[in-house]
Amino acid sequence: MAPTRRQFLAAAAAVGGAAAVDALGYEPGALRITRHEVPVPGLPAALDGLRVAQLTDVHLRGVHAAARRALEAVARERPEVVVLTGDVCDEASGLAELTAFAREARGALATFATFGNWERWSGIGATELERAYDRAGVELLVNRAAPVERGGARLDFVGLDDPVSGRPDPVAASRAGGDRPSVLLVHAPGWVDEPALRAAPRPSLILAGHTHGGQVRLLSYCPFLPFGSGRYVDGWYRDAPAPLYVSRGVGTSTIPARFLCPPELPIFRLRVG
Repeated sequence: MAPTRRQFLAAAAAVGGAAAVDALGYEPGALRITRHEVPVPGLPAALDGLRVAQLTDVHLRGVHAAARRALEAVARERPEVVVLTGDVCDEASGLAELTAFAREARGALATFATFGNWERWSGIGATELERAYDRAGVELLVNRAAPVERGGARLDFVGLDDPVSGRPDPVAASRAGGDRPSVLLVHAPGWVDEPALRAAPRPSLILAGHTHGGQVRLLSYCPFLPFGSGRYVDGWYRDAPAPLYVSRGVGTSTIPARFLCPPELPIFRLRVG
């Protein structure tokens, strides 16, 4: 017997209500840890197995559930390097909160951060952001590189300014590294297809965020991606100028909801390629 119109509407309302509970109540806090083995050509043997955790798009407005679980995961996993690839806070009044969060998110060897578009939109200057991170023992990279050293070997981490509202300069950022393997940190992934990147030494790996993986998805369809995402949504892209990973991020923006797109803390284990 076919359902009546009333039965159909009741079923649709029940499904919609369950989806809303998931999107607003459960999924935003359901942090997933993803693990990735990454071969790096030319990586020195002393750096084989180095673990890099990426925290991006935290959007601190209080330490929300996903942010708290991310800090717990970092404390439990103890990665050698943590990178915070932008949009950690949304406004200048949140810098103290950013410092407190970053202090707990540090890697065993080094912790690096970059600008995101929200830090730029909030009018936070490079000096202000650098001081906030410095108080947490985190190094802000704005178009410059910094090495991580272990066993006498070095790996460069190259941090770019935010592509949406800043001025990324990969040539200036990479100048100190020479031919050493490097990890490029950039907030918005769409920029990696710009010709400017091809003028700089090719990185071994690119880590980005910004997209939130779409944040609210309908199966494989993303109704909205922020400007600066380009053709990238989430996960691995092997057809980029270098292997690119786009994280879904930790927090939410615009609406406090996620659907079929849980928050993510990716951990990369670098291997001799």
